[in-house]
Amino acid sequence: MEQSAQGFAGTGTPKERGAGVPAQPRAAERERDVRGPAGDGRVPGAETGAVRGEHTHSEVPLPRPRPVVQRASVRGQILDALRTALVAGELTPGEVYSAPALGERFGVSATPVREAMQQLAVEGAVEVVPNRGFRVIVRGTRELAELAEVRALIEVPVMLRLARTVPGERWAELHPLAEATVRAAGSGCRATYAEADRAFHRAVLALSGNEQLVGIAEDLHRRAQWPLVGGPVTRGRADLVADAAEHMALLEALGAGDLDVVQALVREHFAGAG
Repeated sequence: MEQSAQGFAGTGTPKERGAGVPAQPRAAERERDVRGPAGDGRVPGAETGAVRGEHTHSEVPLPRPRPVVQRASVRGQILDALRTALVAGELTPGEVYSAPALGERFGVSATPVREAMQQLAVEGAVEVVPNRGFRVIVRGTRELAELAEVRALIEVPVMLRLARTVPGERWAELHPLAEATVRAAGSGCRATYAEADRAFHRAVLALSGNEQLVGIAEDLHRRAQWPLVGGPVTRGRADLVADAAEHMALLEALGAGDLDVVQALVREHFAGAG
């Protein structure tokens, strides 16, 4: 029930105010409280802030919170842009790039670029060169073959299990993602295809319900998409189209529960990735 304004103003008898509402001090008492018992303006407890949590003039103003969300958003956008540049071959293996130079290219300060490059260093895409910047890792065919082997060891058993347990209608739901890879391959843009490719594989493995597996597999997949040493991108439009066609074939085999075809397709798919 609402308290009356009169009750909170401190008027009326104690019985009228109610036991829970203390009587308000008179004007002289309020003045003494403000000036202090000694009349010097100091009130006990004022040095540590108002007892009731009220603002005092002696408080040091707190700084405004830093725009953490915005900062993280910029860093994330730069990280995505750098990953795209890596896949597209715009960042040459063996070359050193400084954070200020890349920041100028993207129209941002060096700080979010440096933070994004540090993340790429964790992922193994670049290495730190003291006082210079970041060198793009030189990667050869042997590393690509090793990645394909590790991906097969992880994903083949999972896909075979999914082929036995996941109903056909669930696989049919992934057809739009497979078709998206076909369209991306037709564009001939390696970076666009790489993103659609990862989205398809991520959706397939997500049916396992194992988030750790999905994360590890995507990290390996991303590494397999970096260009080989030698400068230009090695996979052309025809290679991307053939790779995307394997997605459609894989979905059909998974829906049919054809384990032999699933295993053969996945191993061949990984061997041709890169």
